[in-house]
Amino acid sequence: MRMYLLALNPTDSVTEGFLPAAARLGVEVTILTDQPEAHRRDVPQGTEVLECDVRDFRAVITCVAGRRPADAIFTNSDHLQVQAALAADYFGLPGKDWRAALCAKNKAEMRRRLAVAGVDTVRTVELEPGQDPSVLAVAELPYPCVIKPREGVASEDVMLVDGPGELVVCAKEIQTRRPEVALVAEEFLPGQLYTLETLGDGRLRHVLGGFRTSVSAPPTFIETGLEFVAAHPQSVTDQVLAQLDALGVGFGACHTEFVVHEGRARLIEVNYRVIGDQCDLLLAHVLGIPLFELILRAHLGEPLPADLGARHGGAARVEYALADRAGTLVSAPDAVDRTVDGVRLAYRPLRAVGSEEPHYRTNRDYIGVVRAFGTDHGAVDRAVEGFFATERWEIA
Repeated sequence: MRMYLLALNPTDSVTEGFLPAAARLGVEVTILTDQPEAHRRDVPQGTEVLECDVRDFRAVITCVAGRRPADAIFTNSDHLQVQAALAADYFGLPGKDWRAALCAKNKAEMRRRLAVAGVDTVRTVELEPGQDPSVLAVAELPYPCVIKPREGVASEDVMLVDGPGELVVCAKEIQTRRPEVALVAEEFLPGQLYTLETLGDGRLRHVLGGFRTSVSAPPTFIETGLEFVAAHPQSVTDQVLAQLDALGVGFGACHTEFVVHEGRARLIEVNYRVIGDQCDLLLAHVLGIPLFELILRAHLGEPLPADLGARHGGAARVEYALADRAGTLVSAPDAVDRTVDGVRLAYRPLRAVGSEEPHYRTNRDYIGVVRAFGTDHGAVDRAVEGFFATERWEIA
């Protein structure tokens, strides 16, 4: 069997998750990417890597058509879901509905689809590339509101603003740095931030649990840590699933972010792929399931089992070491794997010592990540907090 995997920059999800899973399934992988040299450095030797303009579905189809027949076309990139879905459909392969993939990626379209379906209405205004931001000042938006890229990721350029003047200034700043990006301004949705992780084959959909997410203080929304939640209240899960149904989302993995306020669950964004930033690796461990193999099996056309055999009663947590300023990372811990009081803890550096970076005020400020899991919530918390209490990260 052969799978064509669409990718931009190399990620842990691919190198530590999907490629090993494909090897265990006996699936040969060809990586299509616009960054071939970066992938050749990071992927296992012998993995075929081809240069392709993966942001253009026509280029993807042309590249696949001229080579060995595909059994699956897959991506875990936020930016390439529509392209992978269109290419899979062209070759008659299992995959996501490209319309659902587009709705998940385009936050303004997501809001429109939910409003038309009658499941939620959020006041939203779009700003196309090059459009005068002053139009936002007269938009009928409540304040505070949030401005962000329409197809953005990693909390980049997501800001809370208190009034129309601040909104216009913020939009101008983003346009100056990223003139090609469309923006959306929408009402701020209060509540605790959570995630719901799902996996489906187009016939059956499993709820894998979710996370309780901690974020930085306003005006930014940087994810600082996530705590595993085995099951949300059923009324909350039902509300989120109803909104995913309205978007047509149900095939493969999906990572949905939502807030809960006074019992009402409202979507923040839908990432139509498995959760990232090493939470996917943690999720596989705490549930005790071959998560990455199951995702690939769905894209190979295999039905998911009615019972995944997930382990119950697990506790897990992810915490990030964040850069608080621009500069050069002069000291940081090396990678760590240890077991403490029944808790398996892993630390992975995300930025090399000696590297110089600006202060992004987004998830790109992550220097390192700790993930820990066990059976006792208190022991997991103590292991993570003990690691951060004894280790140091220094930026000059």
